[in-house]
Amino acid sequence: GPVERWRVVRDSIHAEVCAHGYNAARGCFVQSYDSDELDAALLMLPLVGFLPASDPRIQGTVKAIEEDLLVDGLVRRYRTEAATDGLPEGEGVFLACSFWYVDNLVMQGRHDEARALFTKLLALRNDVGLLAE
Repeated sequence: GPVERWRVVRDSIHAEVCAHGYNAARGCFVQSYDSDELDAALLMLPLVGFLPASDPRIQGTVKAIEEDLLVDGLVRRYRTEAATDGLPEGEGVFLACSFWYVDNLVMQGRHDEARALFTKLLALRNDVGLLAE
């Protein structure tokens, strides 16, 4: 039936992303197929069940994001100086990505780091408890 067909499609997409979206030399998933660049949207992979947070490829991706996209404890979406999307170089952090990062820390058992960053993010709220984004 249609459910089985969609399972086949799902498995095919999963295999393709693992084959072409993972950069073995860097030890992490990347922004686009056969690229070296990162995108913090990769933090969604374990959140949506694509792979578990314990998978070495996810752990490598989180580590690479920490090394390349973390700025003062907050996460940039991607390196704008390497992108061709028309945004000016040096765009700031994206708070949603920082919350995804907190979720990944929790899923990897890094609770103290997660709690510290979550507290830092909550401190960025305005006087009525809203975040700018």
